[in-house]
Amino acid sequence: MTKFSPFVEYKATQGQYQLLPFKFEPLDDHDVVITNYVGEFAFISREDLEATLSKKLDPNSKIYSLLRSRHFIKENGDKASIELLGLKTRTKYSKLRNFTNLHIFVVTLRCDHSCQYCQVSRQSENKVAFDMTIDMAEKALAIVFRSPNPAIKIEFQGGEPLLNFDLVKHIVLRAKEINETQNRDLQFVITSTLTLVTDEILLFCKAHKVYLSTSLDGPEDLHNRNRPRPGRDSYARFVEGLERTRGVLGFDAVSALMTTSPASLTRAKDIVDEYLRHGFDGIFFRHLSPYGFAIKTKSYGAYNVDRWLKFYEEGLDYIIELNKQGVRFTEQFAALMLTKMLTSNDPGYVDLMNPSGAGIAAVVFNYDGDIYASDESRMLREMDDTTFKIGNLFTSSYEDVFTNEVLLGALEDSFTLSAPMCSDCAFEPWCGADPVYHHAMHGDVLGRKPESEFCKRIMGVVKLLLERMKSDPQVKTIFMRWANRC
Repeated sequence: MTKFSPFVEYKATQGQYQLLPFKFEPLDDHDVVITNYVGEFAFISREDLEATLSKKLDPNSKIYSLLRSRHFIKENGDKASIELLGLKTRTKYSKLRNFTNLHIFVVTLRCDHSCQYCQVSRQSENKVAFDMTIDMAEKALAIVFRSPNPAIKIEFQGGEPLLNFDLVKHIVLRAKEINETQNRDLQFVITSTLTLVTDEILLFCKAHKVYLSTSLDGPEDLHNRNRPRPGRDSYARFVEGLERTRGVLGFDAVSALMTTSPASLTRAKDIVDEYLRHGFDGIFFRHLSPYGFAIKTKSYGAYNVDRWLKFYEEGLDYIIELNKQGVRFTEQFAALMLTKMLTSNDPGYVDLMNPSGAGIAAVVFNYDGDIYASDESRMLREMDDTTFKIGNLFTSSYEDVFTNEVLLGALEDSFTLSAPMCSDCAFEPWCGADPVYHHAMHGDVLGRKPESEFCKRIMGVVKLLLERMKSDPQVKTIFMRWANRC
């Protein structure tokens, strides 16, 4: 027996090619973008597409070499193309075996702010009935450390988690104690407005390497309008808390996130400038979500996806110009998309995962002991919809939670490779499945794709990124840096 097959088995017949699976989407009257299963893409003319499909491409042409190198065509006898495409597909889905990295503890619903776009029904500061208990936290930690993932992130959410900081401390200390025998890559993040931080809190965070994630919606007038609190001093208290936090934990120990309210739509540049003024190196242009208080106050319906895309385009183009001038600043939602488009990595962002990231990427332990498949799932619960409740800390085992038919059914039914319209979409390799959103908006986990704002938003952003890369090689270089986090 020989170790390798003879060379003739690997030699292709030049010019005689077969089509490998790909999809395409027109970009304008002249060009289309074509994509394959693993998200590799190419810009080609309509004429070249027609020649490709009719198998009339010149084997000595650049387009022939391009399509062959990116696995859109294979020459007769070429086995390597299929093997490489299979390898890249396995790499794309390899993270699924180590599921559930993010574990969210909703330690309280109490909050000192009353943001009109809030996605949960926050409670006043004195309603301790809306706090998670130590008993619940212990049971949640027992589930956390059953995860097969070698890296575990515990994120504290609310409300305002600092209003139940004693429980946060207990969870951090107990998790570290358990991890002495588990040896996981263990991380902690507190999502906070920073208005209630104290030196005692920060010293604990420093001692145990706890990071903070906060909210900054823009300049003072906009932030105060979006995030009101008693005293109308939300922005001033944020700035004080940010400076204090950085002073104790270090400059990079706190990140910020904004939410696009109706008042934000004309102020993309102002918002970016505010982030730069505070030394942040990026921004995530987050849209409103159709949950909780945002629905009750009608904030969610105040603008549609087309208006948000106009806002996003203005902000993205401004950030691109800043980069061209030498300012290193990233639009983080674009960076997530570009990681999928330009690299073989999947960032693991819940909204862009396929199968859906619900349960696979994240799980939520609510303040009342119920367990939900995602952050959005527990937001639905605040609207009296418990469709995506997958267990309870007092009655469910680990196996009960992660083999729950509610979870498995949603994952299977929303899988984009077999979902109507998704399976034919050229942008499917870069998109994700969001069964919670589509259930909330359309009443089923698949949704009605022609009416789906999720689809319109993802497709709109992808087209913007493709158009910018196609028209300007310098932008492609900038985007490569974003995708590779350098």
